[in-house]
Amino acid sequence: MRRAGAHPRGKAKPVGRAASVTSPPGNRTAPTFCDRLVQDAPFLTERGRLSEQQVDSIVLQLNRYHPQVLSDREAEKFRNPQTSLRVRLCDLLSHLQRSSEQDCREFYRALCLHAQPLHSRLPSRHALRPMSFLACLGVAAGLAVLLYCCPPDPKVLPGARRVLGFSPVILQRHVSRYLLAFLADDPGGP
Repeated sequence: MRRAGAHPRGKAKPVGRAASVTSPPGNRTAPTFCDRLVQDAPFLTERGRLSEQQVDSIVLQLNRYHPQVLSDREAEKFRNPQTSLRVRLCDLLSHLQRSSEQDCREFYRALCLHAQPLHSRLPSRHALRPMSFLACLGVAAGLAVLLYCCPPDPKVLPGARRVLGFSPVILQRHVSRYLLAFLADDPGGP
């Protein structure tokens, strides 16, 4: 059990805009769960996003399961039906933002379990998708430039074709069509 007001896990994290969502230039890493929570808080607190039952289920999971994120007193506070749902949710998110990275991770785990459709529409999840798309696009463009600019060396090209032949196993279907079309089109002949 925790004492009221005490937090065993180090320094408190600033609330609201003081916590930076982006990394400093030159240190581009994936955002932490605490950073994601700052980004997702306005989306989560909009009216009608989470029901009373979903918020109660999330609070109970953060209170009852290991690792325990909320004490019994905190869980009672965030489940108090006399306080409006939006106020309780804002208080819960502010509490988690001041908490540790592990606590924010557990919140996202509970959110995924009890509100999967909402979890998949979070702004922080959409921000991660374009980055993976751009990385794949960069690799594909690099391969295309490499294949276009390399002279047709009969010793190198068959080896490259063998490597590309195994690539569809790793890549998704829509990309593998183009690789297989490249393999079928033999410009120099055997």
